[in-house]
Amino acid sequence: MRTKPALMLLHGVTMSGAAWDDVVPLLAERFDVIAPTAAGHRGGPTLEGAATIAAVTDAAERELDSRGLDAVHIAGNSMGGWMAIELARRGRARSVCAFSPAGLWKKDEKPGASRATLIRTKRLADATRHLAPALMKFGLARRITMRDIAVHGDRMTPEQAVRSFQDLVGCDAAYDLLNTRESVDPLLELPCPITVTWAAHDRIFPPAEFVPIARQRLPRARFVTAPGVGHVPMIDDPVLCARLIVESIEDQTG
Repeated sequence: MRTKPALMLLHGVTMSGAAWDDVVPLLAERFDVIAPTAAGHRGGPTLEGAATIAAVTDAAERELDSRGLDAVHIAGNSMGGWMAIELARRGRARSVCAFSPAGLWKKDEKPGASRATLIRTKRLADATRHLAPALMKFGLARRITMRDIAVHGDRMTPEQAVRSFQDLVGCDAAYDLLNTRESVDPLLELPCPITVTWAAHDRIFPPAEFVPIARQRLPRARFVTAPGVGHVPMIDDPVLCARLIVESIEDQTG
């Protein structure tokens, strides 16, 4: 019998459930934490056919079903934030904390500058797969390698950086998901409390460009700025991430 509320943590594209490793221990006393690896990603369930956000969200929903869970608290980053919103739309969320969610572009829109950066990163990683891991023992190399997604990439341990790189290279779904024409549809009436938390130093989805779109698509959501962090805030400040998740749950659900 569960004694703690369930909390699902969803990572960004090309990453894995390990992206939350430094956050999970900070939440484990309050919540029954689930941090799965998304379908089509290294270590996650396989996908049949082309990878889509709908398909990876379906797989996350099956994860809930397999655990006998109906609606749970959900926090997600980037693609994971988008998935969290879609799970809320399906009635599977008690609350959502979406960190810099993806999908805030027009439906059927070709990849813009933000997604093009991620596509270039994936291609570079594929080309340097035998060289880059050895460099991750150096803090400066980690900081440079992670500069698009973190302010302080050097805060990752060498082991964490190597795993993140391997996740990037091993993500079979990457190109399909980064080129998707899907987008976040407006959610004018929220099915549960939703907090949108934007990284102040997000270089992938700059807040000045994407927050206004998020406010249009999710006009009743609560908006928060996460100071001092980049697009993947779990790298820069796991303590802040944990606090913002707890606040998003307690402030809005009591």
